[in-house]
Amino acid sequence: MPTRTSGVITQDWEPVVLHKKAVRASEARDPKAVNAALRQGGVVQTIKKFDGGQNKKPATSLNTRKVDEETEPLAHEKAAAEVRHILQKARLDKKLTQAQLAQLINEKSQVVQDYEAGKAICNQQVLAKMERVLEVKLRGKLKDLKVNTMTSNSSAKAKTLQTRKPNL
Repeated sequence: MPTRTSGVITQDWEPVVLHKKAVRASEARDPKAVNAALRQGGVVQTIKKFDGGQNKKPATSLNTRKVDEETEPLAHEKAAAEVRHILQKARLDKKLTQAQLAQLINEKSQVVQDYEAGKAICNQQVLAKMERVLEVKLRGKLKDLKVNTMTSNSSAKAKTLQTRKPNL
């Protein structure tokens, strides 16, 4: 239990001052508040905004002028036809569906569909995942790599066939 202090209990008779809530800036700009301040003789500050209330369009900046003067079409680079064909062939050689490949690379199946359809914007990280799973090269100089991957796959198959034949 709390203990009481010893001695005489006195009351505090000091005045308590309550203040009004400060006026917010949005309330001070309200037309009713401005008119009330003018009627009471209060000080009202007016500030003219630079170009406020004018119907002027801003001048074109340097970057927008460059874009307007550009003659080449501005579009993102899509997956090349060689990448699409190598990707499809490697996936079918591994006997994977698009959904299975997407699951192996932790992406949505729509991503694999877009790459094979040529609609996808090339992302180096996704291509690296596909290269790792499918064991083919999808980035770099594809003309040289396309021949090398085909010959290395066919030579690997030939070696496995040669090693299997004597065992029969």
